[in-house]
Amino acid sequence: MTTGVYSDDMKRSLYILFSLLCFIGSLNAQTVDTIEVFSKKMGRDIKNLVILPAGYNRQDTIKYPVLYLLHGVQADHISWTKVIRKELPDDATKYNMIIVCPNGENSWYLDSPVNPASQFETYITEELVESIDNKYKTIPSSPARAISGFSMGGYGALRLAILHPGVFGVCGSMSGAVDFRPFPKVYKLSSQLGGYATNKKRWDECVIINMLGKLKPDVLSVIINCGSEDGFLKVNEQLHQAMLHKGIEHQYIVESGGHDRKYWNKAIVKQLQFFSDFFNKSNL
Repeated sequence: MTTGVYSDDMKRSLYILFSLLCFIGSLNAQTVDTIEVFSKKMGRDIKNLVILPAGYNRQDTIKYPVLYLLHGVQADHISWTKVIRKELPDDATKYNMIIVCPNGENSWYLDSPVNPASQFETYITEELVESIDNKYKTIPSSPARAISGFSMGGYGALRLAILHPGVFGVCGSMSGAVDFRPFPKVYKLSSQLGGYATNKKRWDECVIINMLGKLKPDVLSVIINCGSEDGFLKVNEQLHQAMLHKGIEHQYIVESGGHDRKYWNKAIVKQLQFFSDFFNKSNL
């Protein structure tokens, strides 16, 4: 006779079944954390989004490569997942990597000589990378680190990778503001570099094409994407030609699109595959 009361054995079986279902569900679940990392150089905490691939917490012996994704002007650490590509957590699982999106404010990812509160080159290449390697199961070497970004972030990714080859082994840029001199008022760079008229040499040295002499052959793999209707296409084309002239191997892709999230959502897919192929070739 059914009484509607579960026996102890049945309760135990249901508990085991429930636990098993929760475990199976967790196999396909990514983890998205927001963490704060203290910057000693700036004397303050900086927020960062960290995306862990599904299975991360159970595979104790496995370590992962890391992709650092930078945002553009007037964006922040959540812009990639909230605005550009909501599927990014799925991408972390598909390509088996950790993805870190730092808040770079409007810093242009450099150590500002005029603003002590904006020292994001040191923050990302030293403080953040060290913190991520200490906190998560990463492969702590340059062949296992990629960096990319859109617009200002594309500039920042190229800049940091070129100037810090011991930190990153592969980099990318999407619609990168690789030469910002034609747009000084739009991007308010004087707050980071001082006025152009009195600091021309400083500005010129910060343009990516003028940094290529510091890029040693075969040290860094590079991919550059830009939309055919993007206002930065001309300066990206100039950078591409300069890299060809110097014999710097890179992948350069121009496709239909503008300086917008629709294009970046498309471009990041190609870059994720590029980074994944690089990691696989590195025999990590």
